[in-house]
Amino acid sequence: MGQEVHEFDVDPFQEGPQAGPSWASKRWPIMDAAAGDDLTQALDPMALKLEIAKAAKKGGAAPALDEAALEKAANDSIRAMLLVRTYRVRGHLAADLDPLGLARQDLPADLSLAFHGFLPADLDRKVFMGGVLGLEWATIREVEAILRKNYCGKVGFEYMHIADVEERRFIQDRIEGGDKSIDFTPNGKKAILAAVVRGEQYEKFLGKKYVGTKRFGLDGGESMIPALEAVIKYGGQLGVREIIYGMAHRGRLNVLANVLAKPYRVIFHEFSGGTANPEDVGGSGDVKYHLGTSTDREFDGIKVHMSLQPNPSHLETVDPVVLGKARAQQAFRDDLGEGKHKQVLPVLIHGDAAFAGQGIVWECFGFSGVKGYNTGGCLHFVINNQIGFTTSPQFSRGSPYPSDVAKGVQAPIIHVNGDDPEAVTFACKLAIDYRQKFGRDIVVDMWCYRRFGHNEGDEPGFTQPLMYAKIRQHPAVSALYAERLIAQGVIDGATKGEIEDHFTATLETEFEAAKSYKANEADWFGGRWSGLNKPADPVTARRNVSTGIDAKLFDSLGRVLTTVPEGLTIHKTLGRVIDAKREMFTSGVGFDWATGEALAYGSLVTEGFNVRLSGQDSGRGTFSQRHSVWVDQTDEHKYVPLATLPHGRFEVHDSPLSEYGVLGFEYGYASADPKTLVLWEAQFGDFANGAQIMIDQYIASSESKWLRANGLVMLLPHGYEGQGPEHSSARLERYLQLCAEDNMQVCNITTPANYFHVLRRQMHRPFRKPLIIMTPKSLLRHPLAKSVREDFIGEGHFMRILSDTNGAADKETRKVVLCSGKVAYDLIEARDAAEAKDVQIIRLEQLYPFPGEPLALRFSRMPNLEEVVWCQEEPKNNGSWFFVEPLIEESLKAAKAKVARARYAGRSASASPATGLAKRHAAEQAALVADALSLSVRGEIRRKQKG
Repeated sequence: MGQEVHEFDVDPFQEGPQAGPSWASKRWPIMDAAAGDDLTQALDPMALKLEIAKAAKKGGAAPALDEAALEKAANDSIRAMLLVRTYRVRGHLAADLDPLGLARQDLPADLSLAFHGFLPADLDRKVFMGGVLGLEWATIREVEAILRKNYCGKVGFEYMHIADVEERRFIQDRIEGGDKSIDFTPNGKKAILAAVVRGEQYEKFLGKKYVGTKRFGLDGGESMIPALEAVIKYGGQLGVREIIYGMAHRGRLNVLANVLAKPYRVIFHEFSGGTANPEDVGGSGDVKYHLGTSTDREFDGIKVHMSLQPNPSHLETVDPVVLGKARAQQAFRDDLGEGKHKQVLPVLIHGDAAFAGQGIVWECFGFSGVKGYNTGGCLHFVINNQIGFTTSPQFSRGSPYPSDVAKGVQAPIIHVNGDDPEAVTFACKLAIDYRQKFGRDIVVDMWCYRRFGHNEGDEPGFTQPLMYAKIRQHPAVSALYAERLIAQGVIDGATKGEIEDHFTATLETEFEAAKSYKANEADWFGGRWSGLNKPADPVTARRNVSTGIDAKLFDSLGRVLTTVPEGLTIHKTLGRVIDAKREMFTSGVGFDWATGEALAYGSLVTEGFNVRLSGQDSGRGTFSQRHSVWVDQTDEHKYVPLATLPHGRFEVHDSPLSEYGVLGFEYGYASADPKTLVLWEAQFGDFANGAQIMIDQYIASSESKWLRANGLVMLLPHGYEGQGPEHSSARLERYLQLCAEDNMQVCNITTPANYFHVLRRQMHRPFRKPLIIMTPKSLLRHPLAKSVREDFIGEGHFMRILSDTNGAADKETRKVVLCSGKVAYDLIEARDAAEAKDVQIIRLEQLYPFPGEPLALRFSRMPNLEEVVWCQEEPKNNGSWFFVEPLIEESLKAAKAKVARARYAGRSASASPATGLAKRHAAEQAALVADALSLSVRGEIRRKQKG
């Protein structure tokens, strides 16, 4: 498409001479321990004096020493080690990080030589270093010079908070010593300059061609472009075959074009409004700085696939999505487990204010190293503009750096001056090296600036006049770097202008090509999504599929679910649960919710699908109902019956105590793997409130905005049983309000078999839609909420509408009570007790897409129908009423029924979802049931009390 790919030469990452003997590789054990650990324990004076005496005797840098001299030499060494350690811990505070010079500070007192007891007269006296800094003997003047060079230049390191000694030494070996420097080959330097120029000129071109258009430019942070290219190149050499990026707005268009090689003409086409019409590609579309892409790039014959995930304006929400997708891709590549996680790399690019301010960042750090969520380390790159919209750092956080949150998981942090492209590139090279070796998160914090306002139409001088006075006078990164290369003799004075002219000509050619560019119909279903498609018919039952299983598989799963392996000592209560389950399979009746669910999972796994279930207590189940994990009572080893099945993979994870992060992670996993049934279970349905951003911005709308299908299942315990306002309602009304354009499914299911079928339907249909299920609490063990063997086998399928078996015949029906969920059983019991022979109770098991066609068919068969009631447990302003009322009316009209619309029976509107008083709850429940059936409220209360 005319896009140029500029590659680094074979080895632009040369870091200074490595050949010859190095004291760093021959550390004296006692000094080595002292430099990295507790000095008071490591530096035993007697042992140290012996080491010094040996070194002196060996003919090193000093003559034989008497006792007094040894004592002085040992004291010098101890103080020198304290100096080294202090620089390792706090040297970053004196590093030259801020391109604008606004954050410069004097050398901290504890980094001074005087603080450590060295006077001017001591500076040229030889001190025994024992291999630290690559030195055996050195003067304090030499030691200080090396420390200032290693720790107080354009790069600052924070890594001494890491507990693992090997990780600390890994970093020390790469940055410490007189021979350590950031040094690239001439070709590497030219490639870095070219990348910086591309980033800079691209922003200028957009500003010139699209005046006043928001682009959230990278201006001031262009050093990120060669640094990210280094991640691709060097990561590929270290085994990376796929990189999944997530980032917000700042610099996104630049990364799309100059890192992921999205054709310039496509981006220009989008700027011109060419994709504004959804009919061009399908969906509603989104603004250009939210969009993603995917591509392949090749360095040195190694191809790396890359994708940038689309994201909304909610900062950092894409972080868990990227991690979940990375985990899915690692599973697909068999890249999970000890010593793996090498092939798929998640890279998250953050703004400084968001990194420090958004709690989701910490939730994602919390996944680091956690079984089921670990991705082998994420590379975090912070574009540190030193401002958040209009807020300066001192007003947006209470810590020195935005990256301080990363210390909670002992991630190393590399601070780097964004005006030094070589230093930024080196930082990313070191970061990917560390990640590939240790499989842990690492942060690169690039200090730069934002040349314009929050967006290009914003005036930053209102709030940061001094900063922007500096920025207006500050040279561009490319100008500074070009001057440096000219001084080094790497390029001549004309080179930078030639690169700019050539690149600008390329952009002009692409700009012209954009005028005739035609977007292709979006192809959602390539790669692992091959064979899936958009549903052709969004509403009718023709989308249903047979989901029953054969008797042989049913019986086989029964044996797996009821057989305790030899040597496993289970809890006695679990033994009773298994005995009860065994009786179900023997008798063929009484199958409960948990067993129906296990049959769905087990049958899918046997058919070759994978199942991934996560939530805060999903292994046992919040209500002790699931028991998918059996824990030995003697040594706590675990046995997962469904994990023993062949063909597919079953995994269940008790997640971190997070909703926002974990739901985003599972959404990301499901976006990458349509062959895995991915389920997230809330401990109680209202816990999903903490993840509302993921629900609104991704689950409900990603297909429309970004043409991204997803089959995630949300399990939300819901039901009014007197547990108070917090744990009664999963806020069903919120999901229904989000429903439109066939974007997702919302169900409130009442039988184990129907639950079984809806889970299987999720995988057996040729398309994927998010599925929201209001799961039960009391119905988990309700005597009426049972299924029989025949409900699971044969040609069965999910039933969107269910009628009770004791209801009136169609011709005798005068009243229909429509409802959804647990209240159906209260209504059935009350109706049967009242011997109301002319009432049918119909359950809507699927609320969206609304089953209007079969409901109208039901109504059309009732010639004597006089009343239709909608009954719900939730308050009138909650639940389903406002959603279903017009749809029921449409069904009645389609059926040509004499009844025009439904009547409401339920709780009154309320600010709180439920009462916290048990007696009041019982009275309200009895009243709404009585109202629906036109019974005496007092009589219903007495019946419930008697029951």
